[in-house]
Parts: sequence; C-alpha cells; structure tokens
Amino acid sequence: VPGAGAALRPCSSRVAQDGINQPVIDRIIRVDHAGEYGANRIYAGQMAVLGRSSVGPVIQQMWNQEKNHLKKFNELMVAYRVRPTVLLPFWNVAGFVLGAGSALLGKKGAMACTVAVEESISEHYNNQIRTLIEEDPEKYKELLQVIKQFRDEEQEHHDIGLEHDAEATPAYSVLKTAIQLGCKAAIFLSERI
Repeated sequence: VPGAGAALRPCSSRVAQDGINQPVIDRIIRVDHAGEYGANRIYAGQMAVLGRSSVGPVIQQMWNQEKNHLKKFNELMVAYRVRPTVLLPFWNVAGFVLGAGSALLGKKGAMACTVAVEESISEHYNNQIRTLIEEDPEKYKELLQVIKQFRDEEQEHHDIGLEHDAEATPAYSVLKTAIQLGCKAAIFLSERI
C-alpha cells in the first residue's frame, strides 16, 4: 500500500503567494478586517438600543451580512498570514458606542450613522479595487471578487439607510461629516498599526 504508515500532512489553507505584493495585501486585509469588525460592533450597538423596535429586523439583516464579511476576512487573514491591527480593542468599544449612540437618536439617527459609515466604506473599497487592478487583476482575482461583492452590499446598506429617512435626522450633515472623519481616521490608522 503506497504511503502506508506515512504521516498525513494536513492541507494548508494558505494562499500561494508567488509574486504578490505582500505589503499591499497586508494593508488591504488588515484594514478591511478592522472595518468589518467595527461595523459588527456598530450594528451590535444599534441592536442593543433598537433591536425590539420596528427597524430592528432591518438592522439585524444588515448586521448578518456584516457578520459574513467579518468571517471572510478572518479566513483571508489566516490564508495570507496577515496580523490584525493592534487597535481592535479600541474599535470594539468605539464601534459599539457609535452604534448605540446613534441609535439613541432614534431610528433616523441609526440610519444616518449607517449612511455615513457605508458611504465611507464603499469609497474605500473602490480605492482598493483600483489598487488591485493596477497591480494585476488576474493575480488578485479572488480578493477582487470578495471586495467587489462586499462593496456592493455596503452600498445596499447605504441605500437602506436613505430609504429609512437618514437625511431627516437633526443636524444630519454635521453628524455624517463627523462620522466620516472618524472612518477616515480609523482606515488610516488600521492600515498602518
């Protein structure tokens, strides 16, 4: 019997990394993982406040998609051997506080937060798509597919927020600008630290 008594090697989930630009991939996967982690915490905060309200099922539906996004980036971190940002404990608290705080403003406040965050994330994903296409679209085909799908789902969340009267939130433009500045800072830091 061929191989009788030989130890079986477990299959590796590691991605073949021939010729990939590892610093670019590290930055992309690290920041996207952090962003999906933060989004999960935002929706957890919103559900803590509005889970039993009429908008609870809508928030839960978006949160379920974010959970799938986080699961996929957890897998990609292992496959590409990317370390997470050291800021995850901070994003844990900050995300929940942002979610709960926006939900305390009511349904419209929660939706304003969703619009602001998802618009920032969609733009961020578009930038990453451009970067990977410039590098080599064939080499990064799988990662491009994931990012494009998630970008489209984040855009759906954005649109759902608008459909649920996000823009009717008092001081909407101020709130949206503040949240988006926070998102830009979180992206900048999570790519690097």
